[in-house]
Amino acid sequence: MNLRPGVEAEYERRHNPIWPELQQMLKDHGVNNYSIFLDRKASKLFAYVEIESEESWSKIADAPVCKRWWAEMKELIFSNPDNSPIVEVIDEVFHID
Repeated sequence: MNLRPGVEAEYERRHNPIWPELQQMLKDHGVNNYSIFLDRKASKLFAYVEIESEESWSKIADAPVCKRWWAEMKELIFSNPDNSPIVEVIDEVFHID
């Protein structure tokens, strides 16, 4: 994901902490571990999430609190017409358990 220039501090502020109802909704949909990393030089975000199922994960986008969050964040992050973040998919090249 990509931030708009100069909004890094505001993006961090809005995530510390995230809305309690958003955090609970994520947990209710099987999110066990979720981190977002910021490359400050490039204003790029990398998200890592562990989920219980793809089906539950896909339902998050329909949750009202998620839609409100996207609307709140659209001024900071490049977004699709539905306010969801534009996501660049990257390929895993190494993994170890």
